[in-house]
Amino acid sequence: MKNIISLIAFLFAVTFLAAQANNAIATSSIKIEMLFPEGKSKALILSFDDGTVSDRRLVKLMNDYGLKGTFHLNSNKLGTKGYLTKEEIKSLFKDHEVSVHSANHPALTALSKIDIIYEVVEDRKELERLTGDLVRGMAYPFGNNNDLVIDAIKGLGIEYARTVKDSYNFMIPEDFLRWDPSIHQFGKAYFIANDSINDKKEMAGFYKLVADFLKSNSLALLDVWGHSWENDGVGNRWGEMENFFKLVSKRSDINYTTQIALVDYINAFKNLKISIDKKVISNLSSMDVYLKLDDKPYKILAGAQLSIKGN
Repeated sequence: MKNIISLIAFLFAVTFLAAQANNAIATSSIKIEMLFPEGKSKALILSFDDGTVSDRRLVKLMNDYGLKGTFHLNSNKLGTKGYLTKEEIKSLFKDHEVSVHSANHPALTALSKIDIIYEVVEDRKELERLTGDLVRGMAYPFGNNNDLVIDAIKGLGIEYARTVKDSYNFMIPEDFLRWDPSIHQFGKAYFIANDSINDKKEMAGFYKLVADFLKSNSLALLDVWGHSWENDGVGNRWGEMENFFKLVSKRSDINYTTQIALVDYINAFKNLKISIDKKVISNLSSMDVYLKLDDKPYKILAGAQLSIKGN
C-alpha cells in the first residue's frame, strides 16, 4: 500500500512539473512583434540628398500632402550656384529632418580616416549651427562606404547612415550604419538617356513595389530615396512625384516619419524590459511604444509598465 501511495505521489509530481514546464515553454514562445507609432503596421521614409534649390519645390509639395522628409545636405556647397542658402535651411526644413551628407560630397572610400572624420564632423557641426537642432543621421555620398568609413564615423554621433543600394523590400535594416533603402525614386527610370522602354519598365516596377507596400498585411517599411534635382530632367517627373505622393499620403495605416525618428522608436522598442513569462513589460523610454503580443495589440506608455493578464 505504501508503495502504491508513493507511486501515485511521484506520478502527480511528474505530471505537475511537466505541466509547469509546458506552460513555461508556451509563454516563452509567444511572439512579440513591433508595431510602428500609433500602432500602425506601415512606415514611410522619404530621403533626399544634396540640398539643391529644387528642394524648395519638393518640400512645398511634401508639405501640401502632409509628408515628412529627411534631407541630407552638403554644408560647404550651401550658398553656391544651384544650392540652397544657409539662411533658409532652418525655416525650409521645419518639421523635416536635416542630416549629414559630408561637407564637400567626396567619395569617402577614397579618403584617409582623418579626412573622413573631417568631412562628417564639419558637416554635422555646421548643420547643427544652421538648424539649432541635433543632427544624428547621414547618407553616404554616392553611397560609398566600407569597413574603414564605418569605423571612422563610429563615435561621431552618427546613429544611422543610408546607402544607395536598393533592397526592393520593406525590411527594417539590422545595421543602422549600413542602411539600404527600399528603392530609388522611380527605380532606375531615366538612368539611361532616351530609353523610353527602360523608363516604362522601371516606372512600372516602382509603382508595383509601392502597391505591394500599400496592400501588405505585415510590418512594412518603405524607404524611398533620391534627389529633388532629378525631377527637373526630361519627362513629367514632378508630375510623377506628385502622383506618388497622392498614392501614399493621408492613409490611416502609415506612420509618416523621418529616418532619425524611426531609429529612436526602434531603439525604444529594443530596450523594452520583458519578464520571462512575457506578462510584464516595462518601457523606460520617453516615447510610447506599440507592439503585438500573441497577435494582440498593446500600447506601453512612456516610462510605464504594462501587466498583461490572461496570457
